Amino acid sequence: MSSPQPRASSRRRVLAPVLTPRLVDRFGNARVVFGGVLLAVLAYAMFLPTDLDRTYAAMFPALLLLGVAFALVYGPLTIAGTEGIAEQDQGLASGLLYTAFQFGFALGVSAVTAVDVAAMTTGAAEIDALRTALIVPVITAAFASVVAIFGLRRTAPSDRDLTSDERSNPAVVSK
Repeated sequence: MSSPQPRASSRRRVLAPVLTPRLVDRFGNARVVFGGVLLAVLAYAMFLPTDLDRTYAAMFPALLLLGVAFALVYGPLTIAGTEGIAEQDQGLASGLLYTAFQFGFALGVSAVTAVDVAAMTTGAAEIDALRTALIVPVITAAFASVVAIFGLRRTAPSDRDLTSDERSNPAVVSK
């Protein structure tokens, strides 16, 4: 008797919970976030040549790439945002982190909409205004890549990584 085939739902969830932690273990949070954000820049840029005749099938590669980018970014950002936080403060830290995610998305949608409306009020055709507005996520993701590579905080060494001298004298660690 052959073993049953895995359900489709179990195959779909491979990247975020299985592959991303392996990438973080190998390359670290900052590099995985940086790679994910660069993929997002590429995916957003793939939307720029949009026109009225563009089909969903033509946009599917960009959507797929954007999904991979988000899978690479969310987990490591969550790790970076909650790492080193006391156990009793983990809920607060993760709540602030996800509030920041939601606020960022709302701000991004608002910025794209504002640019689209501003471009249409200058007399641009609707599709030209949309193309102009689609530059906003490209620029924002490019800026996020700079923040990811230079701005993610480095982890302080844990007690198990310290020598007995370093544990007894914190001034040694800060050098």
